[in-house]
Amino acid sequence: MTATIFDLHTHHDRCGHAEGKIEDYIQAAIERKLHYIGISDHSPYFYLEEDQPHPGIAMAKSELDDYVNEVLKLKEKYKNKIHVLLGMESDYFPEYASMYSNICKKYPFDYIIGSVHHVHEKSIFLKGRWNRLSEQERLKEKESYYHLIQQSARSGMFQVLGHIDAMKGYLLDFHDVETSVVEETLRVIAEEGVAMEVNTSGKNKDCGGWYPSHEILERAYHYGVDISFGSDSHVPSRVADDYLEVQETLRQIGFKEMVYFVEKKRHAVPL
Repeated sequence: MTATIFDLHTHHDRCGHAEGKIEDYIQAAIERKLHYIGISDHSPYFYLEEDQPHPGIAMAKSELDDYVNEVLKLKEKYKNKIHVLLGMESDYFPEYASMYSNICKKYPFDYIIGSVHHVHEKSIFLKGRWNRLSEQERLKEKESYYHLIQQSARSGMFQVLGHIDAMKGYLLDFHDVETSVVEETLRVIAEEGVAMEVNTSGKNKDCGGWYPSHEILERAYHYGVDISFGSDSHVPSRVADDYLEVQETLRQIGFKEMVYFVEKKRHAVPL
């Protein structure tokens, strides 16, 4: 019997920085013989007044209903070929968490990926964001980032946490800033029973490779953190990218399973 293959993290053209329609990603998943494909585009900026404040980053608020309805329609269309899951990658802003949570509760999401994309109101992917910072200021930036991830884990809003060391994307010395906050964060994630994704899109940033680092995965294993998988594909050709390599790496570390979610219920895939 073939082990279940899934990818919970995909985007499409609604977010403004991905290529292709939802159906293109589903068809790519079928070609790659996936059993589950999760559609998880970026959440709108719910807290801002404008309908579409950042057209190159996320969908407009007015597009959310169409997004959900399209995924549900395609779920039905392809039900005999693949399981299509309705997801979302939601920003985590602590001051607006209840607003985001209340909106998301109105829709039948199979899972929501919680991602921290901003620290001190700056994108974590802003190139050179700490070039002029002192060693102490860099430490503060990194710890602030992980404190937000800890809050997201405790919020009860998410089934999966997205790319938990993605700040390294264009900050190549990110892991050189030594702090116990990463260890603390993994403990919190384990205690809260939230899954953490292996996200293979780091290969498209300066850092290369995956999020999180091998070292973080080893510590996650130590604490008993659940591991999920997401390609974070912004082009259909990246669906399930490196899935088999991720499985093998997790096996070598000692993990016995990966997890995915249907109707927010946890399902395990033996490795």
